[in-house]
Amino acid sequence: MSGALQAVFQNQRSFGPPIGSAYGGGFFAGQISTSGNGVATHNLVIGPLSTAQSTSKWKTSDTLTSGTSSVIDGPTNSANMNDASHPAAQFCEGLTIGGFSDWYMPAKNELEVCYYNLKPTTASNNTSSGTNTNAVPSRGSSYTSGTPAQTSAADFQTGNSEAFGNFIYWSSTQLNTPYSYCQYFPNGQQLITYKSNPTIRVRAVRRVAV
Repeated sequence: MSGALQAVFQNQRSFGPPIGSAYGGGFFAGQISTSGNGVATHNLVIGPLSTAQSTSKWKTSDTLTSGTSSVIDGPTNSANMNDASHPAAQFCEGLTIGGFSDWYMPAKNELEVCYYNLKPTTASNNTSSGTNTNAVPSRGSSYTSGTPAQTSAADFQTGNSEAFGNFIYWSSTQLNTPYSYCQYFPNGQQLITYKSNPTIRVRAVRRVAV
C-alpha cells in the first residue's frame, strides 16, 4: 500500500459514531490507540449510568496486585482483579448489558478519554493532567483551562441521564503497593488514592476493534 493510500486508510479508521451516541450496549466515548501512534485500534464504549456504575473499593487491602500496571490494557488489568478482593473490577467483569458480557474496568488512559470526550461540567480543567499518547488523536501535553470543553452530548452534561457525577472514578491501573490511579470528573484532575478507599466510583467500559 502506498504512503498516500495508507494515510487515507488510517484517517478513515479514526472516524466513529457521534460522541455520546448509543453504541455497542452503551455509548460511544471515543477511540483509543493501543500502540500509542495516534491510529485508532478500538472504539471505546461507556456503560449506561443506571447499570454500569458502582461505588466500590479498588481492593479490600492496600497491597500489590500483579498484572494491573498497564495504562491502556484495561481488559487485562480488570481480568486480573476478577475476585472478591477487588470489588470494583469484579462488579465490571460481572456485567451483561445490551447482550454484551465483555465489560471491564477502564485503564488510566481509557478513563482519560472518557473524561476528555464526555466532560460533564463547564468548570476549568486541571492543567497538570491530560497527557495521553493512547488517545486518538494522541495528546502530548496537558489540558488547558478550557480544553476539553463540556461535552456537546446533552445526555452526558451535568444533571442529565448519563452524565458522570461530581466524583472521583477509579481506573484499573495500579501505581504501587498502596495506590491506584483515578480521575476527578468535575475538572479532570488525575489522582492517586489508597486502593481500599470505599468512596470512589467505577464505571464499566468495553472496547470494539476498528
